[in-house]
Amino acid sequence: MADEDKGFIVRDLRRNSPDNTDHREETAAEIAAPVGINRNAGRGLNAAEGGRETAAGGTGLGTVALALSILSLFVMPILFGAAGIVLGFIARRRGAESLGSWAIGLGAVSIIIGIFILPFF
Repeated sequence: MADEDKGFIVRDLRRNSPDNTDHREETAAEIAAPVGINRNAGRGLNAAEGGRETAAGGTGLGTVALALSILSLFVMPILFGAAGIVLGFIARRRGAESLGSWAIGLGAVSIIIGIFILPFF
């Protein structure tokens, strides 16, 4: 009854049903077009500001990753080298390409030196 008051056309589908049951279904969800999600819509950020924010977060993480990789050359190369490599990959994903790459490289060198060369000294 509420749909008829709003001006919608309501058809009685019981006549076409073999068991005379009420088969009223809402199909708006299947007909509606999908809506894109814009994560920066409510924040007022454009693409350039969002990129700067990501690069700033990656720079700090890249610095920590590089510090861990350098520290791993002197103390606990397996532990600190692996942590530097993992944080280096995360920093590269967040926009700090060079810092992340250096952290990955130094961490890998530190692990290789720690496994293959240090046992002989």
